[in-house]
Amino acid sequence: MSAEETSIEKGARRGGISRTAVAIIAAVVIVAALIGVAWAAGWLSPQIEFVRIDGSSTVFPITSGWAAEFSTGQRQVVVGFSGTGGGFQKFCRGETDLSGASRPIKQSEIDTCTQNGVTGIVEFLVAYDGLSVVVNKNNNWVDSLTVRQLCRIWTANTSADACDGTGGHVTRWVELNATWPDREIDLYGPGTDSGTFDYFVEVILTPFDQDITADFFPSEDDNVLVQAIAADQDGLGYFGYAYAIANTATLNLLAIDNEQGAGPILPSEETIKDGRYAPLSRPLFVYANSKSLGRPIVRDFLRFGYSTRGLEIVGDTGYVTLTAIEVSEQVAKIPP
Repeated sequence: MSAEETSIEKGARRGGISRTAVAIIAAVVIVAALIGVAWAAGWLSPQIEFVRIDGSSTVFPITSGWAAEFSTGQRQVVVGFSGTGGGFQKFCRGETDLSGASRPIKQSEIDTCTQNGVTGIVEFLVAYDGLSVVVNKNNNWVDSLTVRQLCRIWTANTSADACDGTGGHVTRWVELNATWPDREIDLYGPGTDSGTFDYFVEVILTPFDQDITADFFPSEDDNVLVQAIAADQDGLGYFGYAYAIANTATLNLLAIDNEQGAGPILPSEETIKDGRYAPLSRPLFVYANSKSLGRPIVRDFLRFGYSTRGLEIVGDTGYVTLTAIEVSEQVAKIPP
């Protein structure tokens, strides 16, 4: 490792993120830092326009990729991530123009926005994701899990009738399969502000009336989860498909069996798009409001996202792009 290697490059090297992604993220971070300094010093020309985005870490590779190519000297897009819930908090305070989300906005969040004068909220579908369950590369005993096994791993309930009668919370591999090691399962997952957390609970635990265990390592940063599981042979976690597919050198993706007769299905562009990777396939969103959509720069940024190049960026991040009909439907929501 060279002495000149940056902290971003170090993190990317550990997490397995591509150099292209590193360049995009580095560009966004540098621009954001320079803008912050210039803003504080009063150096900014009133002619410079900004789009401010926050929200889901899952959507971040998409919006940061768009920002890196859309931004010019006089038009800058600043992208951060604090989780879907954290992003909506900023959005409803009027601090951001757009908010990335890995789940639909809740009615309670819409109510908060309305109370703060943030109205006319518009939902834009930007891509499809397959929430991916992963283990350490050296885990050679598990290649698939059923939905009920996932429930048992992540439920807080220890009673025998939990998870559709299959049993309560398990803490050791051997409790799921007698041929697996008698070692503890170390859990890693998104924090409670994450839409990925909400979605996982909704489709894996809620159908069985279960609450999630508190016994896991949480992080809103998917790269932190990648690095932690890659360093722990008994680690198991979940996050967006783009992060999983970018880190197959250090992680194994697990096939998921929804127990509806199709057997275990691995996440892929094809299985996410056609819905076979159920129940963990999901849509990704960006939200705007009437005030932000009243700004030409915001409208232009969204149109860029749905342009040929914008869709290429979505595909390059590892997510599944929209169909031509879906693109037309989303573009129609952007005011002229």
